[in-house]
Amino acid sequence: MVAEKAADSTKEKKEQMDVLSSTQTVVKNALEKLGYPDEVYELLKEPLRMMTVRIPVRMDDGSTKIFTGYRAQHNDAVGPTKGGIRFHPDVTEVEVKALSMWMSLKAGIVDLPYGGGKGGIICDPREMSFRELEALSRGYVRAISQIVGPTKDIPAPDVFTNSQIMAWMMDEYSRIDEFNSPGFITGKPIVLGGSHGRESATAKGVTICIDEAAKKRNIDVKGAKVIVQGFGNAGSFLSKFLHDAGALVVGISDAYGALYDPEGLDIEYLLDRRDSFGTVTKLFNTTISNKELLEMECDILVPAAVENQITEANAHKIQASIVVEAANGPTTMEATKILTERGILLVPDVLASAGGVTVSYFEWVQNNQGYYWTEEEIDEKLLATMTKAFNTIYETSQTRRIDMRLAAYMVGVRKMAEASRFRGWV
Repeated sequence: MVAEKAADSTKEKKEQMDVLSSTQTVVKNALEKLGYPDEVYELLKEPLRMMTVRIPVRMDDGSTKIFTGYRAQHNDAVGPTKGGIRFHPDVTEVEVKALSMWMSLKAGIVDLPYGGGKGGIICDPREMSFRELEALSRGYVRAISQIVGPTKDIPAPDVFTNSQIMAWMMDEYSRIDEFNSPGFITGKPIVLGGSHGRESATAKGVTICIDEAAKKRNIDVKGAKVIVQGFGNAGSFLSKFLHDAGALVVGISDAYGALYDPEGLDIEYLLDRRDSFGTVTKLFNTTISNKELLEMECDILVPAAVENQITEANAHKIQASIVVEAANGPTTMEATKILTERGILLVPDVLASAGGVTVSYFEWVQNNQGYYWTEEEIDEKLLATMTKAFNTIYETSQTRRIDMRLAAYMVGVRKMAEASRFRGWV
């Protein structure tokens, strides 16, 4: 048993190193194609700052537990860094580094005045009480308070964090700052300066990309068969949006298994029965594995769970015409090449999931000016931003005859490289 756990841990670390190294490889390729010298890559291949913190929390049983947290700030040449905070038992320094780089690329793709940031705490919030989570959230803010703020680095929700956790963090920062600072963090409740549409923003952005990709392949979303791997925040909203648009959502999954029905699943029922962590398959006796779900028949496949789901081992078995990455890093570099060679249109994560940071930017702007937009106005701005980004990247991929991932990295890295050059950093 101990040997199995050690092997799993080693595999996990290798996969995370692979995610970082593959990100660095694509960034290097993108910069070379854009004609930048090697020193630009040397600057951008790692975060400018990486902070590791230790957070003591008094637990409900009276003991004190010490948690480890991270905050990476990839590059602030364009503006303050921006990115989520995840609470997860598998958080590592390497993962946080890679995710901060992706945030820089996302900001460049949708043309925001940000660099990328990312944070994480090694914990399992599913096994913690409400009071313990509040203490951890506040302790993390105290630990990183010197390097964050509305004009330095703006956090947001990520895996297993939500608007309540953002509210505690904002309150703690406002106490330290001795000033009400809603612009310190995004993804807050509406009553504390949150934006309409923020909770569903990532899923709306993915939906817009699905619509645009379907147009390129002459597929009508209404009646199209869609598989959504993952039923958390993004996956559940996405399933609902696609269902409401007339698509047949034939498969969904969570951490414990997957459901598949070629006639379409009852999404309203599944949404009603899922718990706060997106778990629903435990209620069913007949399930399949996540691996099997990816290989089932569909028109559009949306990996919305975790990294490294489509690999060299299963890329030949994918039956979809379009793959849209709602999760971070679900497709390896080898699999990207295989899917592209097979004629499958792959919409990369740095583009497809950029809706979240886009509406986070809208929230920050509203906080800074003290004037708030309606949900209709937010949706209109998001549609315009994501549609423009998709078409820019698609045209780049077609003109240069490269895959959509490399095209997205080229578009995403250009603004950051130019800002660094103008500042005289390289």
